[in-house]
Amino acid sequence: MLKQVQHDKGKVQHEKDKVRYKLKKQIKIMKNILIILFVITFLSGCGEEKIEEIKVNKTGGAEKEKTESDFVSLVLSKESQDRIDLKTELLSEEQFTGYIKIPAVIITDQNNEAQAGPIVAGRVKKVYADVGSYVNAGQTLMLIEGLEIGVLKADFLKSKTTLEFTEQEYNRQKSLSEQNAGSQKNLISAKTEYEKALAEFNAMDKKIHSIGIRDEDIINEKSDLHSAGDLAIKSPISGVIVERNVVIGQYMESSFIAFKILNTKSLLVDGQIYESDFNKLGNSNSAEFKTQSVPNEVFMCDITYKGLLIDDKTRTIKIRAKVNNPRNKLLPQMFGELIIKLAENKRGLFVLSSAIYKDNDQSNVFVMENDSTFRKIQIKTGVELDEKVEVISGLKENDRVVINGVFELKSELLKESFGEGE
Repeated sequence: MLKQVQHDKGKVQHEKDKVRYKLKKQIKIMKNILIILFVITFLSGCGEEKIEEIKVNKTGGAEKEKTESDFVSLVLSKESQDRIDLKTELLSEEQFTGYIKIPAVIITDQNNEAQAGPIVAGRVKKVYADVGSYVNAGQTLMLIEGLEIGVLKADFLKSKTTLEFTEQEYNRQKSLSEQNAGSQKNLISAKTEYEKALAEFNAMDKKIHSIGIRDEDIINEKSDLHSAGDLAIKSPISGVIVERNVVIGQYMESSFIAFKILNTKSLLVDGQIYESDFNKLGNSNSAEFKTQSVPNEVFMCDITYKGLLIDDKTRTIKIRAKVNNPRNKLLPQMFGELIIKLAENKRGLFVLSSAIYKDNDQSNVFVMENDSTFRKIQIKTGVELDEKVEVISGLKENDRVVINGVFELKSELLKESFGEGE
């Protein structure tokens, strides 16, 4: 009985060892399978990368990704071309007038900018204009009062009265002399007094005019004693008040600037051209100004000054142009481009701007190689003329460029780059 029990225990132990052995064997097999799968996956990925690289290199020389290639071909059936209304254009050289673009900024025209203030000291009595007000030349901006103003007006009236009296006396003595009823001495004395009074009056007349007072202004005030010391400060030009520095009751010295007036109907454009491009400019004084602040609009300019000095830091020369601004769309300190015609006419290849599309800041077009094959080509562009763009490199004469259907071709190209076209 004891032997039977021992035999049974040994049998059980044997079975356990057998199961343990099988498990170890299965685990080892699973490890080997996993290693084999990993190696296959790795080699498969490398193979696909190699194949992808070879495929793309065949189509045009890209390094790794198809979307980076300079030349990519795709095939489009005649039915597909008709569906997207695909159109092409045969390139040929055209004669054109070259242009150069230089950075520029709008500035005020000093001939249309003015300051207004008193020439004599005084206190502000009334103010008639404010910032933003449009004023005409000669319009009263404010009224000031002061002792010096009253003295000047009184001296003017005194000199005028003296002139009138001496003139009458001189005419009377001259009339008596002609009738042999007066003495020569009295005539000479009357003439001397008259000429003295005339000189004093002319001096006072210029003096009151210098501070902005007219003769009629003083004569009309003779009956109003309370306005004898008032002086009207008037706008020297027509324009808009852009600065006001006075309030009622404020005392001002003769050098004080009370208002600034600006007329923006005409402005200046200041640009900087590199010295290497300066001699390319023609004799034409016409130019164009464009700014992102007023998109899709071109402002015609007249060049008024071509600099005579080179900036020693930037190696540029100043170009100044005058631009009309009747609708006040342009404002001082707006930045933009000044487009100037070059001296000589040139020949070059041009494509419609609709034929060009951007990819990673690179300009591209599609060229039709045959009835169904189209090739993406990277180009370098030059000047823009109306709806056309100069092609400096990438295309040659007689290339047939797609001008309509570019978006659809680009979409097909993107599908292929993501593997949808395979």
